[in-house]
Amino acid sequence: MAGILVWFWNERFWLPHNVTWADLKNTDEATFPQAEDLYLAFPLAVCIFMIRLVFERVIARPCALGLKIQANGPQKAQPNAILEKVFTAITKHPDEKRLEGLSKQLDWDVRTIQRWFRQRRNQEKPSTLTRFCESMWRFTFYLYIFTYGVRFLKKTPWLWNTRECWYNYPYQPLTVDLHYYYIVELSFYLSLLFSQFTDIRRKDFLIMFMHHLATISLITFSYVNNMARVGTLVMCLHDSADILLEAAKMANYAKCQRLCNLIFVMFSLVFISSRLGVYPVWILNTTLFESWEIVGPFPSWWVFNFLLLLLQVLHSFWCYLIVRIACRAVSRGKVSKDDRSDIETSSDEDEVPPPSQKPHSSATNGTNGANGYLAGPPCPDEH
Repeated sequence: MAGILVWFWNERFWLPHNVTWADLKNTDEATFPQAEDLYLAFPLAVCIFMIRLVFERVIARPCALGLKIQANGPQKAQPNAILEKVFTAITKHPDEKRLEGLSKQLDWDVRTIQRWFRQRRNQEKPSTLTRFCESMWRFTFYLYIFTYGVRFLKKTPWLWNTRECWYNYPYQPLTVDLHYYYIVELSFYLSLLFSQFTDIRRKDFLIMFMHHLATISLITFSYVNNMARVGTLVMCLHDSADILLEAAKMANYAKCQRLCNLIFVMFSLVFISSRLGVYPVWILNTTLFESWEIVGPFPSWWVFNFLLLLLQVLHSFWCYLIVRIACRAVSRGKVSKDDRSDIETSSDEDEVPPPSQKPHSSATNGTNGANGYLAGPPCPDEH
């Protein structure tokens, strides 16, 4: 284990040439980032998650109820033991051959069985009220941390001149404000990583998982090798658009369509301009070129920039989704359903009547098959 730790913390990987960990030890005159500082983020992530639970129950839920957002989830599927067994033990998405077999076995038409499976899948999804509470929590955190970041950065020289991120590197002292900014951001994304398995599951679950891992890795890398100055620029830039995204989602869940459309337009402009404009021109330019000129490359420098470029690839993917939604909005007159919506809909659900109850099948007891469904959120969900 000792050998592995020595190999992992190899100075020639993490630090520029002729710099050692001993050079960055804390002294009475200056404090530098220490890897062990990051251990604080784990208990703080648990605390943030607990604060979220209290916030959603005490603040977000009453706000949602005040806006007349119902706690009812999607329409439940009609109880049926045979279909339930297929759903839980075999497949949640039966193919055409299996649908035809079930149709003969139950004496139901294929479209009704398709509707049953669709409703059964939707049945496990959270209600609009749950979605609203989740978005309100994220909106509140992003608003707070973005405000803090702006107030902190406007007093720093590297906000106005990014070359200041690299002058005297890596002997740049760690201030209390910078340390707090980093630890809170890291703790929040750790809580998001853990809660992703309990939150609303989206079609881009894997993409978001990669995003959280890349973000956590970037925060960790930039803190350990003291690239914290440019790290604060990256964090503040990303938080700017996330505020508008969560606000648009809340407006959508509250059925304020015009407000949702307006905020979505603002979000789209901020997101695309910051991710495809400011980020590569301002951030990537200083990490790739200005740092090369002032400091020069070293192994962890390459890893850090690789992660930043990976983040740019994800930005491009999400910009594609936003443009796609915007094009649909132009043709339909309003912001359309999110491509990653977790609630499935079908136009035939309102047209096909529920099957008649068959006296020979005790498995079909219960209420008639329902044709209602909850439409997915029209505004996009990005983190």
